[in-house]
Order: sequence, then structure tokens, then C-alpha cells
Amino acid sequence: MNELHEECGVFGIIAPDNYEIGRTVYYGLFALQHRGQESCGIVVNDDGVFTSHKDLGLVNDVFDNSTLASLGEGHMAIGHVRYGTTGKNERANAQPIMVNHIKGSLSLAHNGNIINSFELRKQFEMEGSIFRSTSDTEVIAYLITKERLKSDSIEEAVNRAMYKIKGAYSLLLMSPTKLIAARDPHGFRPLCYGVRDDGSIVIASESCALNAVSAKFVRDIEPGEIVVFDKDGIRSNRDHCGTEEKHICIFEYIYFARPDSVIDGISVHAARVRAGHALAKDYPVDADIVIGVPDSGLDAAIGYSRESGIPYGIGFIKNKYIGRTFIAPGQEQRENMVNIKLNVIEENIRGKRIVMVDDSVVRGTTSKNIVAKLRAAGAKEVHLRLAAPAFTDECFYGTDISDKSQLIANNHTLDEIRDIIGCDTLGYLKVERLPELIERDDEKGYCSACFGGGYPAGRAASGKFKFEQKLSEKIKKEN
Repeated sequence: MNELHEECGVFGIIAPDNYEIGRTVYYGLFALQHRGQESCGIVVNDDGVFTSHKDLGLVNDVFDNSTLASLGEGHMAIGHVRYGTTGKNERANAQPIMVNHIKGSLSLAHNGNIINSFELRKQFEMEGSIFRSTSDTEVIAYLITKERLKSDSIEEAVNRAMYKIKGAYSLLLMSPTKLIAARDPHGFRPLCYGVRDDGSIVIASESCALNAVSAKFVRDIEPGEIVVFDKDGIRSNRDHCGTEEKHICIFEYIYFARPDSVIDGISVHAARVRAGHALAKDYPVDADIVIGVPDSGLDAAIGYSRESGIPYGIGFIKNKYIGRTFIAPGQEQRENMVNIKLNVIEENIRGKRIVMVDDSVVRGTTSKNIVAKLRAAGAKEVHLRLAAPAFTDECFYGTDISDKSQLIANNHTLDEIRDIIGCDTLGYLKVERLPELIERDDEKGYCSACFGGGYPAGRAASGKFKFEQKLSEKIKKEN
């Protein structure tokens, strides 16, 4: 991996009264753990006094009872789970970040990728700013802080900053008295909020995290919207709404989001089932059983089974304590994780013709190992069906997609990929089927840049990732 992209999860809460609010954020982050497994953090606000803890590792590695107790009580808090894609995992890049300035303190958590962060960072450094991380989030924090110095309120500063930020961002920002949620005008990344019975407001990347803390879903934050939560209630700024076409990342529905989440009114589970239906229509085959690769291939496998009439069965048992191989920092780690992550149920596989449904193929190594496991278990045939089109382009908006030279679809024909993976037949979801996943009739409303659909917000500067890679290496050596 060559790029410093992120795919993360954010969570925030504002409550009527003080209590150990960090524990609620802890549960919310658990529900978002699938979005980031390298680092996490929580910041608690007790009447303007911020207490923070963040570190490398899973949520239950970074936080225990004593750590959560040390955060104290408060009426507001935000949290973050993260992974990076350079292979370098640094505590300096863990979020949320905190900034103290003349007009007060703020804490910020961010999901997405800013394509003009390279230019903004250079501008700030020329003005004397000193950065402690390679994260886009720190650039956003500097920009909002700069705008705050000439604004009457923190929400006005966020509004002004959004005119200068380009790319994908769902933000949670906490000031001493306010919790602010903001989503970029394209709406690349999800963000929603809900209400608990005690009157607390909960904001999260996915609706599944609302359920985890007994909050009732209210609505999604709209693309371009800034929503302010404070003691006076809820206020919305829509200056940026409608300034760009909506482009939710289609890969949220295919892979990233949890199947029990609903994003922009569309059930993730239902979207994946529809992908399975489309695969069965486009790539029929005589087989004995349809199986899905846990977890994100299971729903599409159900859809394939329903459409084809081939019985659905369980082919794999997943070790729930192993992270997602797609986001493992190094190739060797990815391969080792596959070996201990999935076990084949031989009784369901031996002597049978298998349709194996998975979410996608990026490099091909993971699929090759999984197919080999089925062969070793006695599978007579293995027909691989993928709930995503072939990856042909890198992503500049926060999805962990390799540069074009590392994508298997750019280096091999379909037949060659089939032979490399070792399956009998191979079928990708057709690009023209993508609108069906979110029940649309056209290609508007979602981003499919990684599938060759173009870049709605433009590309990142050519020097951005090389610069961040070098800076990452420098910080690593210094630490």
C-alpha cells in the first residue's frame, strides 16, 4: 500500500446531565469497530474541560474499566476508530485530536479524505504552523481554528472552512458548549443522528451504532449540512446543501458498512441481497450449494440463492477475533490472517459444486487462499461470484484501494484472474447493475470512482501521497 488514506468511524453524544459518558462512547465505538481496527480514542467534555485517551489497538485493547473511569464525568464526548493504509500505524495519527487556542478548545474526529490537504498543509507551514501527524484531520483542525479567530461562533468557522475543504469528510467537532456534525456537499461518507429516552443526542457514522446505545434513529445528516447540538436544542446550517451532486460511496453498501445499518434511507443488507440477485441473473451456473464469505459476502450469497434456486448453506466458520483482511497493513499479515480467520465446514463442501460469493477482489491473494481451502476440503467445483465490479482505479475519498498498478484487474484478463485465483468460473457484478443496489435508475447519487466511474470532487494533488509517506517515515524514526 502506498497511500495514506483512511476509512474510519465517528461517534458523539451530548447528554442533559453529567455522568461517565465515555462508557457510552465506548459501546458506540464497539459497534463501529468494523470501520477501523488500528487505533481509537475518546474525548470527554466536562463543562469545557477536555479529557482524552487514545492509542493503537482495538477498542477493548485501548480501553478498560480504569481507563474509562479516568476520563471522568461529562455531558459531551466524541470518539473515533481508525485504520490507515500506508502500513505504518502511528499513535500520532490516532483520533480524536484536540486543539487549544485563544478562543477556547476544540476536539475533532473525521472520516474521509481531503484531496487538497497537501496544498493546505504547505500553506499553513509557510505561515509557521507545526504539525504533529500526517493526518488530514489535523489540517482540517488548523483550518477551522484559523477561521474561528475571525468568526463569531464555532459553527460559523466550520461553515467558512467548508468553502476551502475539498474531498470527502464526515466530521464531529466538540467545543466547550457545542457538538457539531458536518458532512461534505457530495455526502461521500455516512453520518446520522438519533435520540435516547433520556434526551441525549447521539451522532454516528452508521445507524448500527445508535442501536448499540439504545438511541432511536432520527435522520441522516444531509450532504453539505452542518448540524449544531447544544443546550438550546438543534440547529441546521444548509449553506452548502445542494451545491454539489450527491455521491455516497457505493462501497459503503458493498463492503464497509455493517449489514444492519441503514445509510441515506437504504438498508445495507437489502443492497447486498440485490447484488446477489443481479449476480445470479448475469452469471447462472449449475451448482449444489451457495455459500458466502463472512461477513460482507453473506447477504449477497442469500440473494444469489434466492434468485437461482440453489440452496444456501454455511461454508465457513469465522474467527470473530481476527480483523478484516482487506485492511491489514501488510501483505504477509493479510495472508496469515486468512489462514486463521476462516475454517471450512467440510461436511457442507465435500464433493459439491460450490458457488462462493464474496464482496470483492482487490489483489486476488485472499480469494486465492479461500478457494484453495475449499479445494482442500473436497469441493468438486468452485464458482466465484463477486458483489462488486472490478477495481480499476485508486480512491481519493477514503477507501483503502491500492494504486492502479497493484489492482489485479489492471494487470490480468478475466480468464487470467480466474486461473490465478483457482476457481472454475468467475463473475464480477456488472457496473451497470450498481444503481440497482440503492434502487436507482441511473448512475447519479453515488460514487464509483474505484470502478472507473470518475472522480466527482477531483483527484488529490500528485505529490500528496509521496509527501505523506516520507513524512510518516520521518515521524516513525523520531518516535
